[in-house]
Order: sequence, then C-alpha cells, then structure tokens
Amino acid sequence: MKLHCVIDLRCNNFLIALLGKSDRVVLRCRLPNDSASILATLEPHQAELVGIVVESTFNWYALVDGLMAAGYR
Repeated sequence: MKLHCVIDLRCNNFLIALLGKSDRVVLRCRLPNDSASILATLEPHQAELVGIVVESTFNWYALVDGLMAAGYR
C-alpha cells in the first residue's frame, strides 16, 4: 500500500499522520522533537512512503535535511 506522511512541526514535538488509500489514517502520533524518534517511527513504513509533507515553520530545514539524508522524499 502506498502511504503519504504529513508532519506538523511544533516547537517541542512532531504531530505525524500516515495516510493510505482514500486518506485512511494508518498511523497518528505525537513524538518528541528529535530526529531519532521520527526516523524510528517512519522506518517500518519507509518502503511504502511516497512522500512526506512538512508544515513550513522557521526550523523546518533541520527536519527535512535529516529525512532526506535517511532516504525519504
């Protein structure tokens, strides 16, 4: 199944949703604002992820750089 990921980047946490067919929510969670947490959460779904959308905030670049380095689009 192809999945899309949406990340709401907040000052001290991430809100993440993985959406499948017909926008069905496959996963929804709040994580601490650190790269290890988000990478560990997404790793089981990496092969199915088509792309990740990140809310654009002043500190988005660190998250996006880390995701791209880990092979995410």
